Amino acid sequence: MTGAPMDYQQLIDRETWDFIHKTQSHYPDETVSFTIDQQRAVYDQMCAAFYAGRPDGVDVQDIAANAVACRLYSPDHKHAIATIVYAHGGGFVVGGLDSHDDVCAEICARTGARVLAVDYRLAPEHAHPAAYDDCITAINWAAAQWDGPIVLAGDSAGGSLMACAAHALRQMPQLRGQLLIYPSLGAGQTASLIAHANAPLLTAADMAFYRTIRTNGAEPPSDDPRFAALADRDFTALPPTILITADCDPLRDDSMIYTQRLQAMGIPVLWVNEAGLVHGYLRARHSAARARASFGRIIRGLSALCNSDPLSQVVA
Repeated sequence: MTGAPMDYQQLIDRETWDFIHKTQSHYPDETVSFTIDQQRAVYDQMCAAFYAGRPDGVDVQDIAANAVACRLYSPDHKHAIATIVYAHGGGFVVGGLDSHDDVCAEICARTGARVLAVDYRLAPEHAHPAAYDDCITAINWAAAQWDGPIVLAGDSAGGSLMACAAHALRQMPQLRGQLLIYPSLGAGQTASLIAHANAPLLTAADMAFYRTIRTNGAEPPSDDPRFAALADRDFTALPPTILITADCDPLRDDSMIYTQRLQAMGIPVLWVNEAGLVHGYLRARHSAARARASFGRIIRGLSALCNSDPLSQVVA
């Protein structure tokens, strides 16, 4: 199944191209062929180049959540309205507490919720389900530590992990929602995977690499809901869900299919597909208008979930 090549010069605006070129200057396309240590070093350097700092009014401390390393962001001199547990992206291979430090700090400052960022174990040293187990542990720790709503959030690989956690913990009374940013959900061969197989910043070949490295080279499971949320057979009783995707992303249609599964079960769900954006655009939120607007929707979505407000306000 093939289609006409995407005209990314038309689909993507100048500001977003500037972001893409800056990203590639620090994290070239061939990085996926480097050793794991080299990939992590290059990724950390790239994240540092985009680091925007922490806004005022946020207290930050590194803690252990039942032995899982985490970073806690708390509103300064304010009562937190909820707890957002956040899992970073990075293909299950790269990233950590520093890679998304400014993102988590900004979420805390703009929502008024505390944010617990999870430093889950990375592949290939720690094969599936290590990362999933760490997220479950951190969420359960947060539920025991604080009263009030819990919202799960993450981008890319982190979105995948939090979706799987939501399926496992759907009966948790405090769980009020999940917000997933361009997540990998296990849909397999989709129209977006074919159309955007060679998209800027994430290709189908990259996805294949990240999929198999989670199992350290073993055949990835096809029926394990801890590995991919769409592998689950039960989509009942899930919390309200918001999915935010980039239109120029091979992962885009994972969220469309997941949305359809939740809608069929009557779960409140909102899918927002961002035109002209690419995978990883969170780092462009201060330099590209489209990414800035999308981050505003992410903040409104998290606030809506924390307060049990209608999801429609995200796109109002």
